Amino acid sequence: MPHSISPETDNQNTGTVEETMADAPVNNDDGQDVDNDVTMEETNALPVPIKGEDKMDVKLEDIFDSDNSDDEFPSWAPDGHVPATATNPEVMRTFYQRLFPWRYLFQWLNHSPTPTNDFGHREFAFTLQNDIYSRYNSFPTADLLRKDVLRLLPSRFEIGPMYTTNPRDRKTLRNSSAFKPLAKELCFDIDLTDYDDIRTCCNKANICNRCWQFITMAIKVVDVALREDFGFKHIMWVYSGRRGAHAWVCDKKARTMDDQKRRSIAGYLEVIRGGAQSGKKVNVWRPLHPHLSRSLKILAPHFQEDVLEVQDPWSSPERAEHLLSLLPDKALNDSLRKKWDSSPGRASTSKWADIDSLARSGGGSKNLDTKALLDAKQDIVLEYTYPRLDIEVSKKLNHLLKSPFVVHPGTGRVCVPIDTRKLEDFDPLGVPTVQGLLEEIDSWRPDGNSDGDGNGNGGGEDGSEDKAKNLQDWEKTSLRPYVEYFRSFVLALMKDERDPKIKREREESQAMEF
Repeated sequence: MPHSISPETDNQNTGTVEETMADAPVNNDDGQDVDNDVTMEETNALPVPIKGEDKMDVKLEDIFDSDNSDDEFPSWAPDGHVPATATNPEVMRTFYQRLFPWRYLFQWLNHSPTPTNDFGHREFAFTLQNDIYSRYNSFPTADLLRKDVLRLLPSRFEIGPMYTTNPRDRKTLRNSSAFKPLAKELCFDIDLTDYDDIRTCCNKANICNRCWQFITMAIKVVDVALREDFGFKHIMWVYSGRRGAHAWVCDKKARTMDDQKRRSIAGYLEVIRGGAQSGKKVNVWRPLHPHLSRSLKILAPHFQEDVLEVQDPWSSPERAEHLLSLLPDKALNDSLRKKWDSSPGRASTSKWADIDSLARSGGGSKNLDTKALLDAKQDIVLEYTYPRLDIEVSKKLNHLLKSPFVVHPGTGRVCVPIDTRKLEDFDPLGVPTVQGLLEEIDSWRPDGNSDGDGNGNGGGEDGSEDKAKNLQDWEKTSLRPYVEYFRSFVLALMKDERDPKIKREREESQAMEF
């Protein structure tokens, strides 16, 4: 029967476990090992919902990301019996056991190949059957995290902050105020449902490659601002699995920021304000801040191609009326309305061009303020292209966010990292699904005749069959390029963490903390 491991026992187990752990399953590991690091109140049953004293007066919607699942992904049965959906426990067991990149997740959160408090004091929250959730789980090593996940088979898990002490031991502290979050990546969340008032191809949880361009625009704008304006270097974007993207800013100086600094950066990037039914959503100072001027240059081509041409946002009279409400001159608006009423079905590209052509001809207005018109047009471009951030995700150090590489329970898609060097090529509908990955493993052959990732990584005529047999399961599938990108990101992060200056900052901060 599983048993709880004391903090003293934990410390004895943190020496070299991760250095020898492989992502592939080990013999006889069924997730019920007696060395399992049990963090629940009850060890032989599913955890119960958190009692009031554990909630720390934080609303659930404030601490979890908002990309909720909707309709279940269609079932697929490789043998005609077991549907390979993300809600099937055996499917999730196979995925977590054979495909999830535990080693690199550990190194990413730990910032070192050997265990530290960066990982050991990190909170993990599990979403279990019947929407039961369990917070304040923590693990000294990735192997123990992996074993508990295989035991509980969560549909997904979230990552929280690193605390002053092991989150499991928070109730043993004499002074409860001593338990507080110390560090976590600065995170951003972009969801296409926030674009429903301007995208015309899809709505709610539905997406396509046309409206995904709004996410592409957002990533470009936010990423360059974080790098050029704040000097951050280690920024990882992750597909949410359905309709959005998350940014994890992993630099040491970002992880250790308090809530006030996080709110300041979030406020710096927030431009779109107001709900779907509100009027003008952009109100910015003139002259424009350099960040907005740069953003307009990035967004202008997308506005012309992806918004005007593809989305055709003002095709209906109602939507065209909203455009007119954003223009500053009543006489010009009346002239435009008359022109558009006489030309039903006029394309948005033509309507946008009509603004300038009528303005140049006078447009019925003798006192047209061209500067105000130019400002209004810039604001319109921003309203239809600028990132719409779920700003609450970025403001709080104790917010939890879905882990990379979990499976979205509604779509079956893996939450893979997005390589920003190939941002335009990213296809959210083409990312690996748990269904497809299991098929790829089953069809993979070491002779290279059936290679899941399409890159010929099986053994061949050159006698590399032994090498092929040593491949880990994720290397045999289309998950491979995403894991390799994640690995390169993690290695670069750890390299910078080993820098003497950053190491000294770590030691000084730990001295102050404890």
